[in-house]
Amino acid sequence: MTNVSMAAGRAERQTVFRSFPSVPRNVKAYFFLAPAVLVFSVLVLYPIAHSIWISFFDMTGADLFSASNKAEWVGLSNYLELLEDPRFHVSVQNTLLWFCLFMLALPAGLGIALLVNQTAPGVWLYRSLFFFPFVISQVVVGLIFTWFYDPRFGLVGKLWDWMGAAPPAILGEPGLVNFGLIAAGLWPQTAFCALIYLTGLCNLSQDQIEAARLDNAKGWKLLRYIILPQLRSATFIAFLVTAIGALRSYDLIVIMTDGGPYGSSRVLSYFMYEQALSEYGTRQGYGAAIAVVLFLLTMTVLSIFIWRTLKSEAED
Repeated sequence: MTNVSMAAGRAERQTVFRSFPSVPRNVKAYFFLAPAVLVFSVLVLYPIAHSIWISFFDMTGADLFSASNKAEWVGLSNYLELLEDPRFHVSVQNTLLWFCLFMLALPAGLGIALLVNQTAPGVWLYRSLFFFPFVISQVVVGLIFTWFYDPRFGLVGKLWDWMGAAPPAILGEPGLVNFGLIAAGLWPQTAFCALIYLTGLCNLSQDQIEAARLDNAKGWKLLRYIILPQLRSATFIAFLVTAIGALRSYDLIVIMTDGGPYGSSRVLSYFMYEQALSEYGTRQGYGAAIAVVLFLLTMTVLSIFIWRTLKSEAED
């Protein structure tokens, strides 16, 4: 009786749907995509376009909300000033250094994933220890490494004292501070990459692995020719997230050095904040120009990687 009633109801609904005029499939697709496109346009595309527009003005924070709008059109002057600003040069160099060294999170994360992808007793405990940095706040990470680097009571200072040498002030030396910051950022980023790779390892084709082992493939050859090709999608995601994290690095710098010593740890995101949004930063137009440069740098890096990935898949 129930099945008959369900069938009758289904037939009635189909009859009602047929009574409406037919709608092309592409129109239906646009209808369902419209809310997402609207939200993306309002929250992403409009702020990008507005930042580009602001970068052509000389304005302060008060000008953004002033009815008189005293902002002055200066064209490309903000960008030309950036080319002559030594602080901008330092910020670009540090940003590129962050990007290059942050890529170490990929092989490190893959190594950890291979290590904990075992069935040994208690492996869940090791996985928890390796993945713990990923779930804690960047503020906590910054505080932990600030204490860790402290030459008076930190672990680094104790190790140097044990070796009978004067401990270095890692966060106080212009030549060391960026490496100390990047090491702090790599700790949670490596855990994230390990989590991505571990997910990929759980979805490997065991038939291919067994076939390769029957052909006496093991060690590096098994990893290179069998496992890594199947982890291509995991590598794609890990690279994108790591690259974006490196290029927009900001929070650790604020917590650990505040751009010092002597501005040697500035990156583009912090330089933008310093010029436009900080306590003494009132140059919104200049900060918007820095934001545009950072946006173009990020899009260039990601576009090149995506293009090469698509080209490699097409060749395969």
